[in-house]
Amino acid sequence: MPEVLVPAERLARWVDNFAARHGGVALATDDGLRGRAPDGSTFAMRLPFDGSYAGPPEAEAFAVAVDLPPAWGVLLVRKGGFAVARMAGAELVGHKIGQRHVQGRTKAGGQSQQRFARRRDNQAREAYGAAADHAVRVLGPVVAAGPVVTGGDHTAVAEVLGDPRLRGLRVTGPWLAVPDPRRRVLDQALLDARAVQVSVTNT
Repeated sequence: MPEVLVPAERLARWVDNFAARHGGVALATDDGLRGRAPDGSTFAMRLPFDGSYAGPPEAEAFAVAVDLPPAWGVLLVRKGGFAVARMAGAELVGHKIGQRHVQGRTKAGGQSQQRFARRRDNQAREAYGAAADHAVRVLGPVVAAGPVVTGGDHTAVAEVLGDPRLRGLRVTGPWLAVPDPRRRVLDQALLDARAVQVSVTNT
């Protein structure tokens, strides 16, 4: 089931376009907003940060319900680097972006391959440790106050979140599939983290 991220300000137009493509749409609520078209196509919308919706079955009302927490964050980790940011509503109040070199796999065999694998594992541990250190510093004020959206590589994120100092983080969706984090990637991730999550089934 394809999923798209739609900013709140474009939500009503997105629903109108869905209705135009599929011959209309009937809306209903179920902790989110659902739509069903006469041709059988459907969508299901969820508020960011795992928010609940109890308003009327209207796109405009659902868009208004998109609310930014007073404190929240984003953590992106891949073997090639990391990016972490702390937000106060829509304002960026702290961030750090870092790159670490982790060697790729080798086709060499025997002891050379084993040495190479050990070196790569050590580099990865050092990179994840550095990411965790910065995450603790940047996201510390978020631990007891708000959610954190994660993305990048699942294994890398799990390694960083395994740090005991980060166990208090409340991780929410959506999962952000991003390339090696750079400032441009982080800026887009901050927008995607607060967008409405829409799962679409087209017939």
